[in-house]
Amino acid sequence: MPVDAKDLWSLALDHVQVDPDNLLEAIEDQVCRGDLDYRSRLLIHDSLDALQLHWGPKRLHRWLLQSPHSEQIKAIWTAHYDEVGFPSLRRRVVETTRPEQVRQFFRELAQHVQHPVRLAVGDAVALILPGLLSRRTEDIDIVDEVPAELRSHHQLLATLAIRYGLELTHFQSHYLPQGWQQRLHSQEPFGQLYVSLVDAYDVFLGKLFSARIKDRDDLRMLAPQLDKETITRRWRDTTQDLLAAPGLREKAEQNWYIIYGESLPS
Repeated sequence: MPVDAKDLWSLALDHVQVDPDNLLEAIEDQVCRGDLDYRSRLLIHDSLDALQLHWGPKRLHRWLLQSPHSEQIKAIWTAHYDEVGFPSLRRRVVETTRPEQVRQFFRELAQHVQHPVRLAVGDAVALILPGLLSRRTEDIDIVDEVPAELRSHHQLLATLAIRYGLELTHFQSHYLPQGWQQRLHSQEPFGQLYVSLVDAYDVFLGKLFSARIKDRDDLRMLAPQLDKETITRRWRDTTQDLLAAPGLREKAEQNWYIIYGESLPS
C-alpha cells in the first residue's frame, strides 16, 4: 500500500520528510472533512508556520488566497494556542523527489539513447516510483554500473543533474539478496530506455544490512507497508551471502530490533 500523502496526521507523525505540497493538500483535506478538534487545529497552525518558514510568507499567502477554505484556514492559523505541539515540522518540510520528476528525467535522457539500454534501479527511487516512499533523493542508483552509452553523455548528465536534482549513480549487486534479478519490476519503456525496479522486499532486506541513518529511516517507512511474513521468508531464503560478510549481521540485528523490537529470525 503506497504511503498516504494526503493524511495530515500520517504526514506529521510518520514521515521523516514532509513534502510542502502534500502538506497543503492534507491541511485542506482535514478542514474539508471538518475533523477540527483542538489538536488538529494546533497541527494545522504549526504546519502553516512550518510552510511559511520553508517558502516565505508571500508564496504561502498566495496559496491561501486561492484555497476554497481560505477564511477557515486563516482563522485556525491566527487563533491563540497554549503550546507549540509539533515543533519538528519546521525541520522536516522538504521538497521531496516526486515520481513524475523521475519519469521526466528518464524521458529526457531517453531522447539521447539510440539503441536499447536496460537499467535496473534500486534504493530510494525503486521505492519512490511505486509510491512506497516519500523523501528527497539526488541519486538514481543503478545496480552494478551505469551503462557506457549513458556515461558517455557527460554534458547531458551534468545538465540533467542541475535541472532535475538527480544524477545516475551505481551500487554493487552483492548488497542485494540472492535472486533479485528474477524479481525485477519492469516499467513502461522510455523509448529505447528500459527501466526495471528492484523489488521492494529486496530493497528492504538490502537496507537492513546498512549502517546509514537514512536507510534505517527508509526501513521505518517501509515496514508497515510490507508483509512481515514475506520479509521473514525471503530473509531466510535469500540473505545467506550477506550474513556471511564480516560485520553485516550485526547491522541487520540492530536494524531489525529497532524496526520490530525483537531478535532477527533464526
